[in-house]
Amino acid sequence: MSECYGRYFIKNGKVYDREAFDDSVIKTGKSIYEVVRIIDGVPLFLEKHLERMSNSADLVKCKMLMNYESIRDNMRRLINEEGNNHGNVKIVFNYGESDSSYFYFFKHSYPEAELYKKGVHTILYHGERENPNAKVVNSAFKERVEALIRENDAYEAILVDREGYITEGSKSNIFMILKDKVITSPVEAVLPGVTRNIIINLIKGAGIDFAEEKFHYSSIASLQGLFISGTSPKVLPISTVNNYHFASGSNEIIEKIIKLYDKEVSEYICKNKI
Repeated sequence: MSECYGRYFIKNGKVYDREAFDDSVIKTGKSIYEVVRIIDGVPLFLEKHLERMSNSADLVKCKMLMNYESIRDNMRRLINEEGNNHGNVKIVFNYGESDSSYFYFFKHSYPEAELYKKGVHTILYHGERENPNAKVVNSAFKERVEALIRENDAYEAILVDREGYITEGSKSNIFMILKDKVITSPVEAVLPGVTRNIIINLIKGAGIDFAEEKFHYSSIASLQGLFISGTSPKVLPISTVNNYHFASGSNEIIEKIIKLYDKEVSEYICKNKI
């Protein structure tokens, strides 16, 4: 099944029907990407996504194929052509035989409202991404983790490095509550997620105790709660990690962070709606 979920995609500035999309091209050579959530026609935190994309390009020694204005214009064009004001758009820069840019609606899965109270099931996965700071297409790693997620009927896999420390989710960042302090893995070991960075700033601004520090998975039972952060889930409580249970959905600190982030999203949309 193709990654291109909409009726159209844009390649190198030209609009094509979905039938012309070739998934194998993106997996050939080297590709960097970003997934941007569209709410009410607004690409959420687009400038921050593009800052991270530029950082990914630097890390893999490639150049950005477009400037900010061109990327923004392509996003708007795709939204208008598709007639879709909600969803996730994937931006891909592929460095193969010829450098190419792609914009297309990417299949998304947004948690149902009840999961923000109930929380979601997760599993531990002992493995690391090769270059955690760069958002690079790595199909083999993705397929291994997703197979395990399906086998365990889980929402996400929490990655554990070779030393036993929790780093991030397979497609998200992970935050933990330990003795009323919010902790998350040091940025050197994870993808510096857009949502992650915004949440950290909101936590600090609200005066909540916070630290970026290593946390060993063997001590997971000592946590008061955990949550996922990401483009699609936003701030999503975790109810279980393997066989460990947590009342994350009713944790006061997590509830406050959810409200802070939702307010930030609403204000951004109001400021950037055309």
